[in-house]
Amino acid sequence: MDVKQVKWIYHLRRDYRMVKNVTKDYFNKNVYDLKKTDENGELRFLGKKPVLIDFYATWCGPCRVLEPILDELYTEYDGEIDIYKVNTEDEMELAGAFGVMSLPTLLFIPMEGPPVMSPGAPPKQMLKELIDEKLLGKEVKKDKKLDDAVGTFNQLMNKIKAVLK
Repeated sequence: MDVKQVKWIYHLRRDYRMVKNVTKDYFNKNVYDLKKTDENGELRFLGKKPVLIDFYATWCGPCRVLEPILDELYTEYDGEIDIYKVNTEDEMELAGAFGVMSLPTLLFIPMEGPPVMSPGAPPKQMLKELIDEKLLGKEVKKDKKLDDAVGTFNQLMNKIKAVLK
């Protein structure tokens, strides 16, 4: 496939995307109004259902990998949650308000309680577990194999860090 074909496919894909790209204005009217806080100095959630926000950039490879997964989840969760995308190049102020430092960064906003930030592009199954746990308050059965693999990876990384010191 040449560059022209890839651009054409990306253009077609953008036209059929299910996850909504949002601007600061939309965000301020439907998620949090960044200019208004409650008596405790906290932002007040304005949504009607829990929200997952993907902070991304068009040049970011992991962001592009995450895009079709989010579209699938939008369909799978059919009305239980809202899923939005924020282009950090177009909405720098919005990304800055949440301290987004790496891409992609996911922001989980439950109906009640504080929002939770998660950097990176987790696999679909892990993302479903995060949605169920963080947004829908469901009890999540952890994948033992995945937990073991993550634990092993973290142990190896700690050994590498210790050697490099």
